[in-house]
Amino acid sequence: MAVTEPRSTAIVLLLLGALLVTSALLSRVSARSGVPLVLGFVGLGLLLGEEGVGHIGFRSYTQSFRLGTTALVLILFDAGLHTPKTTFRRYLAPAGALATVGVAVTAGLVAFAAHLFGFAWSIAFLLGAIVSSTDAAAVFSVLRAGGVELHERVGATVEVESGLNDPMAVILTLGITESIASGQPMRFTALLFVVRELVVGSLVGGAIGALAGTSLKRLQLSVTGLYPVLTIGLAFVTFGAASLAHGSGFLAVYLAGIFLGNAKLPYKAALERVHDFVAWIGQVGMFVVLGLLARPSNIVAVAAPGIGLAAFGALVARPLAVTVCLVPFRYRIKEIAFVAWVGLKGAVPIVLACIPVMAHVPAAFEVFDVVFFVVVFGAALQGSTVRALTKKLKLGRGLPRARRAALEITAARPLSHELVVFEIGEASAVCGVEVADVPFPPDAAAMLLVRGDDLLAPRGSTVLQPGDVVHVFCRQEDRPMLELLFGPSGEG
Repeated sequence: MAVTEPRSTAIVLLLLGALLVTSALLSRVSARSGVPLVLGFVGLGLLLGEEGVGHIGFRSYTQSFRLGTTALVLILFDAGLHTPKTTFRRYLAPAGALATVGVAVTAGLVAFAAHLFGFAWSIAFLLGAIVSSTDAAAVFSVLRAGGVELHERVGATVEVESGLNDPMAVILTLGITESIASGQPMRFTALLFVVRELVVGSLVGGAIGALAGTSLKRLQLSVTGLYPVLTIGLAFVTFGAASLAHGSGFLAVYLAGIFLGNAKLPYKAALERVHDFVAWIGQVGMFVVLGLLARPSNIVAVAAPGIGLAAFGALVARPLAVTVCLVPFRYRIKEIAFVAWVGLKGAVPIVLACIPVMAHVPAAFEVFDVVFFVVVFGAALQGSTVRALTKKLKLGRGLPRARRAALEITAARPLSHELVVFEIGEASAVCGVEVADVPFPPDAAAMLLVRGDDLLAPRGSTVLQPGDVVHVFCRQEDRPMLELLFGPSGEG
């Protein structure tokens, strides 16, 4: 038997490294063109696939499902870490309606359209369930690349909805797949199954997140690098515990992330950067897998229903579902239109499309190919127009300029003081004022001033100018007073 190592490992690492480098470099192209970066990775998967130049015959849907589930756990946990608890509570009702009623309405309408395209009702409902959820990660990556930030009401609704609607899509997909595979129709008790999944998932996620947030405040590990290992492990434990308890593991992970993200964690800023990285890798990996699993020769055969369902979902099903859910909460027409249009599909449909294949459902491969069209269509058409639509409807604002330098406090335990960053605007009360004349609270002081490319040590005679970025050391309770003087703050 020929020895293939270390050559085989070298090839794998070469391809992995090339993928990571490409993902970083293509981000600039995406920022300039407005085309979502994920399309490049779908194309890369097709290029490396069985019918591409790479001739990689990757056809394991079981492994794809496991990889996708792992990626989705990391993506949802990262989303939770970045969701303020106050924002979650404020927009839970409209987002929750979108994540439950909205998903069901979307699935039903897409199923109706799929039946018109010739699919049996059972397969049509399966298609509707698979493509019924949304992915805010794709939306916000496009907006941030273009230097646009959504207004809070719209942005929070889109973000919280995407964190909550995956469980509903998963539950519907599993239930319909089981019904088709067993030959038994879905019963009314399936509704109780949905309720149980959501309730148990919420309880497990909330309990683990709250307990972990409290414990991590007091925990001191011997090596700083073990903290992200611990939090990633907690994400996996949360998903596994909730799933084994017959709850929604995805909902549990998202809620656990919210509890942890709003706790005073050790090395919090560094932890968030690590989770951003692993979530990004998960997103990239799933779109490459989508490209590897898809065969161009098969895709062409379902082009008509694929494009038709993608268009129907974006132009009819999603807008109707969003309207039904948001009108009772008095959202404006342009807000409803925007939320409806940004229902991009991400890693979730890819994962869910593997389930009927693994269950040997009739027409499962055809379903997967149709899902390919829906995901790619959304990324290409909706994703590339999100930035322009945001500006057209005036629902966004420019992101703050990237800071040339920043201070950061990292500590193993919560501290009484924090660093707060202020950018001096012309309307700031302290603009044009010497540092010595700024009425700082007793325990507050300016630590660093960034002016253009220069780092300055603030002196009493230093005059604060428009565009200056000031890092202020203060107690948490002093932040409101400082914001009256300096304007809105950012994290240090």
